Amino acid sequence: MHGPLRLGPNRPAGPGRSYIRDRMTHSRPSLKLALHALLILAASVLFAMHFAHLSADFPNQSPWMDWSKYTDEGWYGDAAIRHFQLGHWYVPGDFNPAAALPVWPLTEAILFRFTGVSLVAARALTVCVFGASLWASWFLLAGRRRATGGGSNPLSASVAVLLLAASPFCFVFVRMAIIEPMLILLTLLALLAASRSQTRVTSSAPKGWMANCQNTVRSNLGTVVALGLLLPAMVLTKTTALFLTPAVFWMLFARSNYRVRAFLQIAIPIGTFASVVWASYFYLVIRPHYLADYRYLFSANAYTGITRQNFVAVLVGTVKDGRWIGSIVYPLAVTAVLVAAAHLRRLAAYPLQTALLLWIGGYMAFLAYHNNLQPRYYLVVAVPLTLLLPIVAEDQVRPWLARCFERSPWLRMPVLFAGVAAVLAILLPDIRQTVTFLRRPQYTLVAAASQVAGYIRADQAADPTHNPLMLSISGSDISLMTGLPSICDDFGTLELVDRIRRYNPGWYVAWNQVEDDKMDAIWPQYTLRRVAAFPAMDDPDRNLLVLYKMYQAGSAPPATPHPRRRPRIRQLKVGQQPSPTQLVH
Repeated sequence: MHGPLRLGPNRPAGPGRSYIRDRMTHSRPSLKLALHALLILAASVLFAMHFAHLSADFPNQSPWMDWSKYTDEGWYGDAAIRHFQLGHWYVPGDFNPAAALPVWPLTEAILFRFTGVSLVAARALTVCVFGASLWASWFLLAGRRRATGGGSNPLSASVAVLLLAASPFCFVFVRMAIIEPMLILLTLLALLAASRSQTRVTSSAPKGWMANCQNTVRSNLGTVVALGLLLPAMVLTKTTALFLTPAVFWMLFARSNYRVRAFLQIAIPIGTFASVVWASYFYLVIRPHYLADYRYLFSANAYTGITRQNFVAVLVGTVKDGRWIGSIVYPLAVTAVLVAAAHLRRLAAYPLQTALLLWIGGYMAFLAYHNNLQPRYYLVVAVPLTLLLPIVAEDQVRPWLARCFERSPWLRMPVLFAGVAAVLAILLPDIRQTVTFLRRPQYTLVAAASQVAGYIRADQAADPTHNPLMLSISGSDISLMTGLPSICDDFGTLELVDRIRRYNPGWYVAWNQVEDDKMDAIWPQYTLRRVAAFPAMDDPDRNLLVLYKMYQAGSAPPATPHPRRRPRIRQLKVGQQPSPTQLVH
């Protein structure tokens, strides 16, 4: 009765169902591209927020009580700070971690050459390092199918980057000039380099071994050079990087089609090159000049807080404290870990998932071994956990969705909206918390350090003979903020009493009160006069920065009684070391 239905110019008549499917197929790439662009734009905005209020305190009343906010920014950048402030980076007998961990202070030194020594510059550097980590994460995830012979899917990579950019846990710690962000970036770059290797399975004839190795190195020269430099750089950034290297070598093994011989043909040259780089630094720089400082830092590796009696409790505590990463993201990520681990037999098809599992498991094992669970250490685990979440979800859901969409193409849009809603449910609480931190910046530590510096400089102007050198556990942080010279009262290759005798500091800066062990080292040579106190931060044990003027014993009595208290019994920090007294006893 009716003529043929014309659906458009030059379009033949056909079933409506086929036309709808055709339209959806053609519109899908543009829809994915638009969604991908929107995710990247949102991640870029959230990342840009990291640069706001860089000199502000670590957020007070936050869920994370971490000692690094008082010490680590100065300690691990001390070599760069002293190089520009004193003209030399090394202070014999004091805490000199750059001897064993030179990568971060060298990076800061390059920056300080252009900006001068600055807290804001140092923190901006770590934010830029985090930004580079976001890009490396995207390329690693977007190319994961291409690396295993399939296509790439940038959508899950964009979701992972957005989750990292929105994380308040990452926000607070990557805005501190600490070494963990650099370790994360180098590990991601190492995984990216390993995933780009092109290893072929060659003849197994013994006589062809060297020739096969040469061919493999020739065809993968970029990977060999990159990993030969990145692996020692990781260890020279933070010694715990040794626990991350299995993830890198697993990626090489996967790219070798899981053939041991092909894997060895590329792994041995890379391992040899990396060992030569590290050994060159050790034997040319460390052993002749800084061996005592090197051993002093590594002495912490002999410490462990785990025993047979508390083994289970420590393991449970290590996993539970991961909640610092995020109350929503962490449980979901742990679920993703369990799902991925439940498919171990099929993990050969998912090399990146396995590499991330090795990264997570290796570092969590180290944290449990030391049983000293500071929130910042979980930053190294937060990144692979967050990356694992969207790719496991995609790999588990994608086959089921493909079957559903084949039968019912109209389900695509509802599923897309449901996925967007799920991502927003994760993101919105995190974004709200980050925005709260930005709306309420406080500057109590910078203000206290500035007041300390002002008092010391005013006194020096009145009495130029009094030494402006500070003695303080937070001295390096104060030096970074103010330019005043300092030595540490807690760590160093010389006993504190010998360090005081050698450098004759003129000022002592303590938190709240002077601990008994510090007073015992000071008392034989100096008397203390409390001259000022400045409130800072929110830790009940460290919320008042107290300034004492040091007088040679017998030259002037203190104006007030010496405030003493029992030394707090505390565990050592991972990556730091016991004092010489602790090593002896």
